Amino acid sequence: MAVPWGLLISTAGGIAATVVGVIAGGVVGRRSQNRQWLQESRTAAYEKFLQAFGAVEMELRHAFLDRRRPAVLWEPFNTALHSLSLVASPETAAAADRICDLIEEFTILFHGRQPTDLDELRPIHTGLHEAHLTFVNAARRSLGPSQEHVGRALGGPSAWHGVESYARRDQPAD
Repeated sequence: MAVPWGLLISTAGGIAATVVGVIAGGVVGRRSQNRQWLQESRTAAYEKFLQAFGAVEMELRHAFLDRRRPAVLWEPFNTALHSLSLVASPETAAAADRICDLIEEFTILFHGRQPTDLDELRPIHTGLHEAHLTFVNAARRSLGPSQEHVGRALGGPSAWHGVESYARRDQPAD
């Protein structure tokens, strides 16, 4: 009996194409799932970090302006940093690290005394404002390269004129 080589070759080719298609589809699907997981994880970690940063920054600022010892809850902030370290892009991690450095400088103002000098707070506050905006823009880029750069972030450290106005509220007018 003669082997119909044409039929055998086309059948084998069809089987091979199907196998290659299934493997390629699996690889592409898996890669897409990984990207989706990373984006969702990054979004959650960035949100958690911004919320924890906001709570720490507000408590430190209010304690400074109210001339009292801060009562910072560090656990949520540190937990957010741990989550962030798992998924953050290098640029976003560097921006978060800058925020941490400035938060440390802010807490040092309270070591052994109660600070009251706005001149000590201003460079830290300005740095936190800038670092917050840098973090927001880095996070936006890591979530989607098409995200536009923002010139002003919502939330974060308040405008300096509000800090100054609040600090001077108890001082007599000249």
